[in-house]
Amino acid sequence: LYGWEDLVFTHLSARVPGPEHHFLINPYGWLFDEITASSLIKVDSEGEIVDPGATNRVNPAGFTIHSAIHAVRDDANCVMHTHTIAGVAVSAQQEGLLALSQQSLFPLASLAYHDYEGVALRKDEKARLQADLGDANFMILRNHGLLTVGSSIADAFLGMFILQRACEIQLRALSGNRPLTPIPDGIVNTIKQQASQVTKGMGGNLAWPGLLRKLDR
Repeated sequence: LYGWEDLVFTHLSARVPGPEHHFLINPYGWLFDEITASSLIKVDSEGEIVDPGATNRVNPAGFTIHSAIHAVRDDANCVMHTHTIAGVAVSAQQEGLLALSQQSLFPLASLAYHDYEGVALRKDEKARLQADLGDANFMILRNHGLLTVGSSIADAFLGMFILQRACEIQLRALSGNRPLTPIPDGIVNTIKQQASQVTKGMGGNLAWPGLLRKLDR
């Protein structure tokens, strides 16, 4: 709906409740508008498909990224990763995300970066992904794209919406060929306290019911 897909090459995951550390991930080779609940794939921490008789495949790079995060972040019940034009463009800019808009402040309050190492297929990259993310909820993967984590699907989605919008605004502002007005550091540093006020303490759940109503319509 928001144009975040990259044919079949991006991936989302959600942790399955229980001690097994399983998570659901979208099937490799399926367009987003084809995917239903029953086509999601349940995998374990080693990338093995849990559901007997499952015929869908898992994107190997997707497994590397998502399993790395789920393994060390118990609070990351949902992980979203995108390759949008705006997100990849900002990820390629040396200074990364700039404090140019109100939207940029929320990611900047909890933002990490991970340097590009090629397609994420090697197991040894997991440790570096984990170390770079730390306790941040937003990550820009250099020359690659955007990533958000959340304690709920709603939180991860809202985080991605805001990060994506901040990247779109940054590209428009930089293309205007006029002097820019950065937001002062003092204001940037206050955003963590203001974030919960903006969402009335509900986080992503403030917008999520409206998004579900949109899907129903």
